[in-house]
Amino acid sequence: MSAKVLVVDDEVNQGRALALGLRLEGFEVTTVLDAESALASLALSAADVAILDLMLPGINGIELARRLSRLYPKMLLVLTSAYHLSERQLVRADCGVVGFVPKPYRLDELADFLRAKLASGPESARQFRKVASH
Repeated sequence: MSAKVLVVDDEVNQGRALALGLRLEGFEVTTVLDAESALASLALSAADVAILDLMLPGINGIELARRLSRLYPKMLLVLTSAYHLSERQLVRADCGVVGFVPKPYRLDELADFLRAKLASGPESARQFRKVASH
């Protein structure tokens, strides 16, 4: 059974491209455009991973990550953005993310990162890691 991924990105083409690439890598993907839609989608169908764009309209990616980490503590949360965030900034934000993927990213590296996090035990899955960008 393939892992379920929720992609939350207000840039329609970015979200579609990521979803298509992840589907080709074997993931089951749902895409939404904002935090409210993400919360509604997850209420209907659980996900193993949520990939959240940092700059969302209304509730931003960090605040959404905080909410999701409380509501769905087993779900892996990954932030993505064209803006650089350091590991220290994300740890200080205390939002429950396990990784940060700077845009532009390589889809194969993102897919490998997700597979490794999903396959690792609960403790190592929760360790933060920044995925290299190219």
